[in-house]
Amino acid sequence: MYKFPYYTEEDLAKVIAFMKKNSFATLTGFGEQYPVATHIPLEIEVQEDGQLFLSGHMMKKTDHHLAFEKNNNVLVIVNGQHTHISASWYTNPVMGSTWNYMVVHAKGQLKFKDEQGTYNAVRDITNKYEGRESAAAFDKLPAAYVEQMVNENVGFNIEVEKFDTVFKIRQNREVESQKTII
Repeated sequence: MYKFPYYTEEDLAKVIAFMKKNSFATLTGFGEQYPVATHIPLEIEVQEDGQLFLSGHMMKKTDHHLAFEKNNNVLVIVNGQHTHISASWYTNPVMGSTWNYMVVHAKGQLKFKDEQGTYNAVRDITNKYEGRESAAAFDKLPAAYVEQMVNENVGFNIEVEKFDTVFKIRQNREVESQKTII
């Protein structure tokens, strides 16, 4: 990560809004030989005390599920918009081109939920993206199908202990170059 002060977003409200807008995230953990990753939608929740929690569900007996059973340390990567920035757009183009992007790295402990928690996680994610009026809304799914989904998946919570942000959108360039980039 480019952890320069001018690329770091300190405003928690902006970070949470970014994460909610870009909630399809990458969970990474430690597998048997190599790191493992999975790409899944998440719920982002901030409690009254300011503690950040991420939740969702994953298929059982996959490499990432098995890895998190052994080591529950997790890195969650939330990516946002990104684009190539040509040095030809700068007032002084005699320098390297770059890439602008926004990302949050959240670190914490992943804890699996019980059957009821898994049921709730599947329901919540389904309703988030389908809506209650959709033909595919959770309450409209056959009970046997829901039971199968709950049996094949496991819900989880992640209590975020630390996060790093990079909102690299060329804040360190002079105003004229910023205008040209935009």
